[in-house]
Amino acid sequence: MRTYRPVAALLLLAALASPALADTKVDGAYEVKFEEMSTNCDPPRFAYQRATVKIDSAKSSLRVNIETIPQMAGIPGKSGKISAKTPKKLPTTVQGLDGRYSVSGRVDEAGVLQLVLVAEFTKTGETKTLCTQSWNVSGVRQATADKPADKKVKKSVMDDFFPAFE
Repeated sequence: MRTYRPVAALLLLAALASPALADTKVDGAYEVKFEEMSTNCDPPRFAYQRATVKIDSAKSSLRVNIETIPQMAGIPGKSGKISAKTPKKLPTTVQGLDGRYSVSGRVDEAGVLQLVLVAEFTKTGETKTLCTQSWNVSGVRQATADKPADKKVKKSVMDDFFPAFE
């Protein structure tokens, strides 16, 4: 019975160290492109090409902001998973049309974002869904400009005496 304990401990450590269970940070701004997957809107209501997706998370909340779309909220998932939606139907940029948006997907360890965005549209004041559109959203995390610039490392004591030669 004692020989199984070290083996179980090793298996537990290996499982905890595996990248599949690692917590991937999803926070950041992503430069994305949209590819329309499906629509039953005639004519299609919205055509998105490129945008910036901003994701912020705290312990128990996740916020997803896409330009021209109302903010979506959710609960952070493990391993970079994202799931968020608008709490209710909200006005769109088209007068007389409301929309409920939801997004789900993930961010991998390399900072690549892959989402599916679904929009259900209704006429203002009505409850019956008028039409639905969905898009594949993909992109990469932008490099943060907030990082401090790399300071030059002096190569020798002589650099103090001859700063013009740096």
